[in-house]
Amino acid sequence: MFKNHPKGLIPAALANMGERFGFYIMMAILTLFLMSKFNLDGEEAGYYYSIFYCSIYILALAGGYIADKTKQYKGTIIAGLLVMTLGYALLAIPALITTKFIALGALLVIAFGNGLFKGNLQAVVGQLYDDPKYSSRRDAGFQIFYMFINIGACIAPFIAVWVRNTFVKMQGFAYNADLPGMCHKFLGGKLTDAKDIDQFQELATKVSDGVAQTDLTAFAQNYLDAFNTGFHYAFSAAIVAMLISLTIFLISKKSLPDPAKKATLATVISKEEVKQSAQEIKQRILALFAVFGIVIFFWFSFHQNGLTLTMFAKDYTRLSIGSLELSAEIFQSINPFVVVFLTPVVMWIFGAMAKRGKEPSTPKKIGIGMGIAALAYIVMVVASIGLPNYGDITSSLPDAERVTPLVLFSVYFILTVAELFISPLGLAFVSKVAPAHLQGLMQGCWLGATAVGNGALFLGAIMYEQSSLVLTWGVFATVCFISMGVMFCMVKWLEKVAK
Repeated sequence: MFKNHPKGLIPAALANMGERFGFYIMMAILTLFLMSKFNLDGEEAGYYYSIFYCSIYILALAGGYIADKTKQYKGTIIAGLLVMTLGYALLAIPALITTKFIALGALLVIAFGNGLFKGNLQAVVGQLYDDPKYSSRRDAGFQIFYMFINIGACIAPFIAVWVRNTFVKMQGFAYNADLPGMCHKFLGGKLTDAKDIDQFQELATKVSDGVAQTDLTAFAQNYLDAFNTGFHYAFSAAIVAMLISLTIFLISKKSLPDPAKKATLATVISKEEVKQSAQEIKQRILALFAVFGIVIFFWFSFHQNGLTLTMFAKDYTRLSIGSLELSAEIFQSINPFVVVFLTPVVMWIFGAMAKRGKEPSTPKKIGIGMGIAALAYIVMVVASIGLPNYGDITSSLPDAERVTPLVLFSVYFILTVAELFISPLGLAFVSKVAPAHLQGLMQGCWLGATAVGNGALFLGAIMYEQSSLVLTWGVFATVCFISMGVMFCMVKWLEKVAK
């Protein structure tokens, strides 16, 4: 699988792997942390989640601009790692994060660091494949890169949950996904129905090792404090990951190319070549922005995995399987696991098709990916038929009325297959088509398109809490199907530009 690839690929992937480990620790718990820590409903948590996720990618434009202007790509990457480490350190201090606005400030520090880091490292990886000896392996190279960076993400949700639950256990309690919300309702005087209070009392006794809790007010305060502090300490694991990523990059940076050198060489051309390249550059930029417009809708749908799909895991999914108690955050580990284990399979399939001259072009693969993403939400539509609307649930659904965890396993699996057709191949497309002097900026624009999709994530939370589940998932399926159709309409033009 690694044959005929440049030597710098693995060090670059390992440097990104640590960063992704820290990032997925945070994303696994962010929505539920905001809801539990600050007593937010899903809609308000969705706003903050959208702002943060949008900022991560829109600031990649700033990171790309800074690197392109200063020509210090590697220095910008190092600065990004340091800034992200600072942001995670802020989130790990319970006494500091006292309001949702301070929490948002810490998240924006992480977002700025990510903007300095992410697009520029991708530009460096793209440079590895500008050598004619490796150019035909560009798609496969980005698939390997994408697989490696997801290895850390595989275990990140488990680490986050383990740290949180271990601290909760040290305080004399057990984990329960429903209790933080019920604690807030009880303390706010919104848990008034006798049946709901009895259920709260039963759960309080259960998580207290069978010891009846006579003072439910004290229990609610103590449980929330243990639960939320455990979340804070989970963020600290991301700090370790960032420092590992920084160390790897510092050790390997001399073996990695510098996009600034290619941009400098690209200016040494004749007047005739300047005229030709100006026309070509225009077409290349138009093609890139056409693809950016399509992937907006993929990320709008895909990144519901940390918002509405996580809320669905908490509210509608059976988390108790015999003696095994699942955490709502655990489902987020499915995505990186599937990326790691399916990437070699997808590469083999594309390789076999290439030998027969039948491998789809990158634009066709992206279109196929949009169709696959739509299928994931069709599964959610079918699974949600007959479930009560979120607004009609007063406390907690009994297990008998919840769906099997296999629903979310299936949905995350399908979405990840779609991601393998879109994200790594999209990165390869950008690195191939982007003009030499705009490598960092165009990678930033790819992430900027992701930012636009992420900026609309909160709409999912609004639909989830204020309309039917079937309508919510149906919207995501529809936008993915429409995007697939538009992409296939542009395939011939995009293939011509990419030659």
